[in-house]
Amino acid sequence: MNSERLKIAIQKRGRLADESQKLLQNCGIKLTKSKDQLYCTSLNFPLDIYFIRDDDIPSFVASKVCQIGIVGRNVIKEEQILKKNQSIKNVSLISSLEFGKCRLVIAVPHEFKYEGIKSLQGKVIATSYEGILKDYLHKNNIICEIVKMNGAVEIAPRISMADAICDIVSTGTTLAMNGLKEVETILNSQAEIICNDSMNNNQKKILERLMLRIRGVQQADSSKYIMLHSPVKVIDDIIKVIPGVETPTILNLKGRNDLVAVHAVCKEGIFWQTMEDLKDRGASSILVLPIEKILK
Repeated sequence: MNSERLKIAIQKRGRLADESQKLLQNCGIKLTKSKDQLYCTSLNFPLDIYFIRDDDIPSFVASKVCQIGIVGRNVIKEEQILKKNQSIKNVSLISSLEFGKCRLVIAVPHEFKYEGIKSLQGKVIATSYEGILKDYLHKNNIICEIVKMNGAVEIAPRISMADAICDIVSTGTTLAMNGLKEVETILNSQAEIICNDSMNNNQKKILERLMLRIRGVQQADSSKYIMLHSPVKVIDDIIKVIPGVETPTILNLKGRNDLVAVHAVCKEGIFWQTMEDLKDRGASSILVLPIEKILK
């Protein structure tokens, strides 16, 4: 094992695959990967990437094949509850990422008379998340029969296989298409960076560099750069309207004593309403730009 490099496990295909690769690429890490390749090495950053099934990522990290991984919170929690790999307890969360957001819910058919969690007592629930569901039901003193399914969970009530389901939901469209409604949210999930305790000093330094870049990408994604001209007499009112600004830069305009340029990084989105409010207060030449990278 090359101790001069860091190894990361990411999803080969599925909900987090494209976003995980995009994140690394936005961090300036070049990946040379063919369609079916399971492993590649970055040539411009000391990082080796494994492309595997999401369910296997916690085990790859727990078994120290990789030092870090990108995986959904729902997946790591399921593995920790089931304890299929005892070393999973040594896996910890480093940081939440701003993609792959979803929720693990219990859903029932629209005709199901649901009056709270007690309505599930003695029912049959189909799920791919047996561990999390059992834990949730136990905490609420509910006894159910759980049917383990690895896919197409949402059709279980329609084919009389279960009374309800427990599944991952992003928009709720699939539930609606199958005549189901959400009744309980068990877990809010998103992509997480996980790690084990096997890193040497070199790998820890590489991870620090990687996390610095990731935080820069995250800050850039949620920020905008705004430039405008403001009359001097209303500058305080103008600054109050710009969202999420700490200390804007004020620049004098050549040949103008009544007008200044305002440049600012906004930590929130800037919408048409904000631009209209700025214009109503006297701002002009308003320009909003995306930010590619931020390093603080």
